[in-house]
Amino acid sequence: MTLRIVLSSGAPPAEQIRDQLRGLIVSGRLLGDARLPSVRQLAKDLAIAPGTVAKAYKALEEEGLLSTRTGAGTRVSRTASATPPAVVEGARRFAQEGVKAGVGVDELVQVLRAVWPG
Repeated sequence: MTLRIVLSSGAPPAEQIRDQLRGLIVSGRLLGDARLPSVRQLAKDLAIAPGTVAKAYKALEEEGLLSTRTGAGTRVSRTASATPPAVVEGARRFAQEGVKAGVGVDELVQVLRAVWPG
């Protein structure tokens, strides 16, 4: 599991961690019951404050994607489900086309919202 924090992105580090972990979980790259690094370890690895990691973990717990138990650490929730592979592959192709066209992720999200049925 590799996470990156981009300080110039405009998004707070806790939000970046949350979004990246959510992406790993829903894409099936982090499976249910997978153990995550401790708050302190991930904070050290990313060179950020432990409170920032704790905030991201807490938000993902509230979404039901993570669970934390004393002595067992933080794990991907067993009830967290991955997005169907076809959807992940479609998103990957969409992202690649966006990169080729020089379109940023925020604009791609706007396009997706604009074409979403309903």
